[in-house]
This record gives sequence, C-alpha cells and structure tokens, in this order.
Amino acid sequence: MNYRRSALLCLLFVGASMCARLSAQVLFDEHFADSTLRVDYLFSGNSREQHIALAQLSKTAGWYGRRHHLDRLPLLGNGQLTMVDASTGDTLYCHSFSTLFQEWQETEEAQRVEKSFENTFVLPMPHRPVNLICQLMDTHRQVLSRLCHRVDPSDLLIRDRSREQQTPWRYLRQGGDSRECIDVAFVAEGYQEDEMPAFLAVCDSSIRALEAHEPFRSLIGRFNFIAVMPPSPDTGVSIPHRNLWLDTPLASSFDTFYSARYLTTLHLQRLYDLMTGIPFEHFIILANTDEYGGGGIYNSYNMASARSPHSRYEVIVHEFGHSFGGLADEYAYDSQAEPMYPSDTEPWEPNLTTLVDFASKWQDMLPAGTPVPTQPDGRELTTKVGVYEGGGYQTKGVYRPAQECRMKVNEVGEFCPVCQRAIRQLIDFYTQE
Repeated sequence: MNYRRSALLCLLFVGASMCARLSAQVLFDEHFADSTLRVDYLFSGNSREQHIALAQLSKTAGWYGRRHHLDRLPLLGNGQLTMVDASTGDTLYCHSFSTLFQEWQETEEAQRVEKSFENTFVLPMPHRPVNLICQLMDTHRQVLSRLCHRVDPSDLLIRDRSREQQTPWRYLRQGGDSRECIDVAFVAEGYQEDEMPAFLAVCDSSIRALEAHEPFRSLIGRFNFIAVMPPSPDTGVSIPHRNLWLDTPLASSFDTFYSARYLTTLHLQRLYDLMTGIPFEHFIILANTDEYGGGGIYNSYNMASARSPHSRYEVIVHEFGHSFGGLADEYAYDSQAEPMYPSDTEPWEPNLTTLVDFASKWQDMLPAGTPVPTQPDGRELTTKVGVYEGGGYQTKGVYRPAQECRMKVNEVGEFCPVCQRAIRQLIDFYTQE
C-alpha cells in the first residue's frame, strides 16, 4: 500500500462535514466480512478545545448492525465516523453519534479544567485497508476536531476477542434474524447474582412500555431484545450527593455534571467489554436503584432507574427517544448561560427547529392555515402539530412540534406525530433496503 497516497486520501475526504454518497450502492458482502471491528477513542479537551486520540482496536466474530444504506446517515448527530476505502477513496460506511464529552463542554466546569471521556464504536470489518475519519462538531455544526487513521484488517495488533468469555445473556424476545432486526440489549447494572430475576422482570415491563407507544407498537416485530446479566459486587449504583459509592460493572453514578438526577456511566470500554460476542446495536442500561433519574445519548446508550417509584418506565421510553431516535428534549428553562441551539443554525434533531430550515423538518405535517409560530390553544396535553416556541432547554428562538409530547413531559402517554414519524423513519432505515 502506498502510505503517501493513503494520507492524501485522508486529507481529501476529511473536509466533508457529513457522509456523502461517493460511489454506487455499497454491497456488504463485497466490502465487509461477517465480523465486527471495535474502535476505542479518547475525546478530551475543555470548553474551547477538542482532541481525539485512538486508544485501541479489537475484533469479534459476527456483525449485528445494518447491511444496507451503509454509506448513508439517517441523522447528522454531533459527531460522525466515516470509513473510506484506502485505495479508491470510496465511502464504505457512515455512523453518527453524540457524546457525553460534547455535552460536558457546555458546562461551567469545562471552562476551568480539561477532561477526557471514553467513546467506543463498532463497525463492520472491512476486507481491505481503510481510512477511518472521526470528527466532532460544535453547536453551529462546524467541525472542531478530526482524526484520520488507517486500519488494516490484517494488522496483528488488532486484538481478537472472539474467544473471550461471554457475559451471561439470553433472548427476551426475538422478532427475527439479526440481519433483519434491530438488536436492543438490556444491561443489568448494580444487580447481584440472586437479583437477576428482578432485573428480568423490569426488562419485560420495559419492553411492554416501549410497545405501548407508536411507532414501536406497530413495528415491534422488527426488534430483538436481549438481557445481559453481569453480576455486580454491590447492589445499587453510586449516588454522590448521598455519599454513596459502590462497586458495579459499569461504575455508574448519579450527579453527572453535578445534576442530581443525571445518571450515566463514563466507562464505555467496560460496557463494550461486557458485550463481547453478544448481538447488539443499542443499549438500555437498567440501574438497580429507586433513586429517580436517567440519561440518554444518541447512538451511545440509554440508562434509567429500574426501581424508581416515579415514572420509571416513562423515563426509559423518553431516554430511548434520545439514544435510539435522536430526539431532543422539548422542555425549556427560564435561563441558560450558553444556548445549545444557536439562532443561525438549524438543529440536526428532527423534533426541533430554529426556523432557519424549517422546510427540512415538519413543515409538510402542519394542518392547513397553521400560523408559524403557533400560539398554545390552552388545551392540556395536546399533541396537535404546530410550531410552539420553547424547547432544547431554551425558552426563546427554538420551536417544538407539539404543545406536549413524551419528549417534553412524562404525563403524556405518547410521542407526538412528528416524533413518531422520525422514529419510524429510523426503524425503516435500519431494517429495509
């Protein structure tokens, strides 16, 4: 391989801020093996800077992600990973995501300290050498940091994990083969061995909570659900504001970014270690606690309290709207020091608009004669489609599609029509050619 040519191709193709169709339809069997390439990165920086570093590469037998629409993105996300053929320059595979790191960059803490965050991604293993381009964007959708590196599938330093011991797991519900369905893994966090029956019961109730909402109700057969059961040394999860620190498989904790209800894990490599050899595409992590809270990050993970008496299943559904559907929060605060949605940039999330490019959102779903913006009509919990100011944590300049929606308040029993359509389009993208 000509390494100077490889480097030049990296420079040529990293200039794009999103995946482009640079070739005819990419055929999976022509370009990929039935195995998974795992890429571990470290994202670091502060409120002003971003850095991307490659940590390690590994592989396992079997590929459980999509096998069509390989070089396309359903949503832009806050970051993108692009696989480019090192010889031809053709785009072979695209993936978009958001990260806890980029969210942290908007906090006050990021103005005075640097931190690093783990991020892990799985891709189909290419037959031939490729260039991987990882890039992170700011709130204006401008690329702030970018790393291009070569991956040769014959590299002896790509660790083969195929024979490593698997975490105990089982199918909960199987809609079909992984080639045709979306694999969702429920992961036990803070459950000891004798508590796994309780975990499995929550998994079953969570599936029923999802299928109580459209479009999951109509399309539940396109999903496989599995339970992953790593035994925990301690019961529960860490709650710093209670001075409670526990030893659990994912070292999960409340008080993320000093927000008492924000429950996350910073240890994504641990999560992917637990999933070695197990079919998965999306995560729902169930934390063995009755403390209210959770979190969801697009194409990363969804975490929720499993025993909270206050709307635990509503939280799971809401957070799955984030992690799977790429939907934004539709509630607003009275004040926000740094807006996450600048007035000159159209959000990538399908359920928010700044009206910069409203035609790309739900303009086609507005009833005839609907004013833009739309004034609330006083009815409670209505999901009628309009353009209502307030969303994305901002009271001004950002608009949501309905007065109320599952992405705004837990009391609403459904996603609004715009969010339903967005989720349906994603399911179709993953499961239909």
